[in-house]
Amino acid sequence: MTATHSAHPLPGELRLRVASGPTALDLETFHRIARLRQEVFVVEQECAYLDLDGRDLEPGTVQVWAESADGEIAAGLRILSESGGADGLRSIGRVVTAPAWRGRGIAGSLLRAAIAECGDAPIQIHAQSYLTEWYAGFGFVANGPEFLEDGIPHTPMLRAPGARPA
Repeated sequence: MTATHSAHPLPGELRLRVASGPTALDLETFHRIARLRQEVFVVEQECAYLDLDGRDLEPGTVQVWAESADGEIAAGLRILSESGGADGLRSIGRVVTAPAWRGRGIAGSLLRAAIAECGDAPIQIHAQSYLTEWYAGFGFVANGPEFLEDGIPHTPMLRAPGARPA
């Protein structure tokens, strides 16, 4: 089911949306989310990689996004269930904001909503390294060495259950 959230402030012309599971998200909306991810990650950041990796179709996947009344996607992210790690481990990834919407706190609103969606589960991210201080402000701490992903330095980070923002 797709839900509308108002607990996390966004610019007045946007609404925060959450869809749990692939069948809760209509095809047109997913297309707009995937297009934004490709525009930013593949075109703008020049990373040739397979964004549609199949994980958006997993039953535990949650999509979180901000959209305008006409359906324009301003920002988005996805939450995955990770079976290979700690019990209940979740990951947040594909955090993306459209260029026209940057600098307005939208990604922070989405990240707070995603953390709330994860409840008491530990959360991992692979942060672009220049954003580690930003993620630390949400309670994430580096938990491994920096690595290159698609030519961009990333840092693995973990948010423990009950972590407080820095």
